[in-house]
Amino acid sequence: MVAKVPFLVSVLAALMVMGMVVTTSVGAWSTLPTNQQWVGQDDATPRPTIEPFLQNSLQIISGNVQRPNGIFWFEDYLYTGCAGDFTLYKIDDTTGVTSTYIAGIQNTHTMYIESGESGPILWVADFQRNAISRIDLENSPARVDIATELGSPWGIAAADDTFFVTQLRTDDLINITRDGQIRQVAAGLRNPTGVVVDVDNFVYIANNGSARRAIEWLAYDPTAATLQEEDMQPLVSGLQNTTNIVMGPDNLLYIAYSLGTRGIVGRVDPVQCREQGGCTNVDVEIVLWSELAAPLAGLAISPDMRLFVHTMFGSEIYWVQLPTDTLAEES
Repeated sequence: MVAKVPFLVSVLAALMVMGMVVTTSVGAWSTLPTNQQWVGQDDATPRPTIEPFLQNSLQIISGNVQRPNGIFWFEDYLYTGCAGDFTLYKIDDTTGVTSTYIAGIQNTHTMYIESGESGPILWVADFQRNAISRIDLENSPARVDIATELGSPWGIAAADDTFFVTQLRTDDLINITRDGQIRQVAAGLRNPTGVVVDVDNFVYIANNGSARRAIEWLAYDPTAATLQEEDMQPLVSGLQNTTNIVMGPDNLLYIAYSLGTRGIVGRVDPVQCREQGGCTNVDVEIVLWSELAAPLAGLAISPDMRLFVHTMFGSEIYWVQLPTDTLAEES
């Protein structure tokens, strides 16, 4: 098996340099930006905004993971891979008590977890092994690779009985069935990372390698030919180094990206962005204005609106409680 660590490091370094060239640096801001009403919205129906949380708003979960990479919240626990010892860990989301879940997962930026008959079932995109793995501790073997020899899979999102997977090295989006059948959905992406599928089966894709194409979307049609660059629809433009994206319980899309070397989390209403032909960075409501070193690799939100985040090369997992007053309105 060909080692992928040097490739990963070189790719990330190159992507960060690319992002800094096209985006305003942190030093250009004299004060913390204040969220305003989104440009594309009707003045009569403004969405509530929040003041961005700062670094001193963050709390640390004292989990015992050397180099967490990729986090997913499921039933009061955080699941994360460790890029240092190739192990997947389970962390109590309140106490930080950490236990080993399974070894052999080398480098996962994202995963998806669902309820099984006897416990959780994990679907993991292993970037370094170029594989998608199904993990069920009640079965033997507990880990089964449903797809291998992929193109550096980064993001994974479930849709009905299949999964959408972004591949950073091959610049495409694929759809994988639970038994490993693969279909290419879109090609010509720009170092795609995070991916989200909403309740209406719209697919949102983060492009780490292009600020202009920061987040794009498509309406999946299993009978359509592979989409090309000109077929993709803009959702958000003007963001640097987008990594992971998640859909919050408030039906807003949360985005981990960078401003210079600083890690930022923002959010948009994806429906609004689709309907107005795409949002820009001006329309992005900043949720977290941190001093964490970019890129922000881990991003997760619990049903009670706790935002969890970590950097790619640090050991700490941070969290902050977001306002919950919009949940009743959105449900």
